[in-house]
Amino acid sequence: MPKNKGKGGKNRKRGKNEADDEKRELVFKEDGQEYAQVLRMLGNGRCEATCIDGTKRLCHIRGKMHKKVWIAAGDIILVGLRDYQDDKADVILKYMPDEARLLKAYGELPDSTRLNEGISGGLDEEDDGTANDYIEFEDEDIDKI
Repeated sequence: MPKNKGKGGKNRKRGKNEADDEKRELVFKEDGQEYAQVLRMLGNGRCEATCIDGTKRLCHIRGKMHKKVWIAAGDIILVGLRDYQDDKADVILKYMPDEARLLKAYGELPDSTRLNEGISGGLDEEDDGTANDYIEFEDEDIDKI
């Protein structure tokens, strides 16, 4: 039988939480970085994202975030641009929903960015609210059923 030389197994690692709930300082982009919105997850630590400058890039999730920070379609992320590959980038940071709203309020994100939806621009825009998803029945219609 092999000796267990570590401090615990899978369940110990699962129990660790990197204190996600506490407030952190809002990180703004620097030169060589760009804000992006995730279009879809590709697997193998990669995702496809549309950057704010209008370019669609293949993004690689860095090892520090891998299996610790979960990224889904529609999330706002900060990516580091590559000097030698313009169509690829590296995910540096995922913004929480309240941080993304603050970025939009500060004018860092354009007003056309949709924060709450899954995929930007993928839903039909029904802002007037006139379309109802339910059917109203009269009392006599219910009795016939």
